[in-house]
Amino acid sequence: MVKTMLVTGGAGFIGANFLRYVLKHGFAERVICYDALTYAGHIESIEDAIKDIEDAHMPESERFRFVKGDVADRAAVMALFEEEHPEVVVHFAAESHVDRSITGPELFLWTNVIGTGVLLDAARQFGVRRYHQVSTDEVYGDLPLDRPDLKFTEESPLHASSPYSASKASADLLVLSYFRTYGLPVTISRCSNNYGPYQHWEKLIPLMTDHALSGKPLPVYGTGKNVRDWLYVEDHCAAIMAILEHGICGEVYNVGGNNEKDNLAVIHQILKELSKDEGLISFVADRPGHDRRYAIDATKLMQATGWQPKMGFEEGLAATVRWYAEHREWAAYKI
Repeated sequence: MVKTMLVTGGAGFIGANFLRYVLKHGFAERVICYDALTYAGHIESIEDAIKDIEDAHMPESERFRFVKGDVADRAAVMALFEEEHPEVVVHFAAESHVDRSITGPELFLWTNVIGTGVLLDAARQFGVRRYHQVSTDEVYGDLPLDRPDLKFTEESPLHASSPYSASKASADLLVLSYFRTYGLPVTISRCSNNYGPYQHWEKLIPLMTDHALSGKPLPVYGTGKNVRDWLYVEDHCAAIMAILEHGICGEVYNVGGNNEKDNLAVIHQILKELSKDEGLISFVADRPGHDRRYAIDATKLMQATGWQPKMGFEEGLAATVRWYAEHREWAAYKI
């Protein structure tokens, strides 16, 4: 068991689900959540994550502590490491919305690149046992729609299409350089599209669910035929823990759900789950540089750790849509 685990971005979508997973399964004696609480991070996500843990009380307890801060704030990060001396760092904190990176790339460089560099320096200075970087399959660029035989492997070249994915690719290279230059014990996971509860409303599944529930048009980029590999968020959390326990330092591991669906098919399924009319679909101008297809080969991870995704897409999507339908107050956080 890890004595102290630091989770950055733990008030965000995947981070909050990861905190819930770690606390539920007892993977760490103490968990520190460090989050700037930007528009996509909500303290309510964390409160819900630990409400059933009897010995955890917000905002601080023996098992859990929340600290508000920016990962790029060197003084704050160093002070936290000095106080807590985490054994393991899991770095989720990132600006992640492609559209926002197109209109304002500077913040993505600040958080995703500079912030990662600050954390790496702190991890090196205080001798962490493992630093894990949560990355994305978007660093590989995209694949052609007419080649279903092609999938991204860990050896695929980095070919970022947006300022967001370029910032994540930059961060990945920085992480690997700290392994080679300083011997910092690092691992990286590159995951496909996550879905599940607590995701910000700007993302596809929450956005389309919200619009359908409200009877508003569902805006679909281009033809809606862009393909993504969908991974249920708890399966992603299990993959990260498997890498922390069994992964080899200096290695990259792809995490995929083996559930390739085009955006239009996902939207049709959402409308079906909500018994809403498909006439709500509205096609809009495509996003600049829109990636056509992502497909992940997770063979390396499965062979190294025994991890397998457990949630089927239809079951997972139905559960996710129900969650958003039953938690309409979550819509208060959308902007």
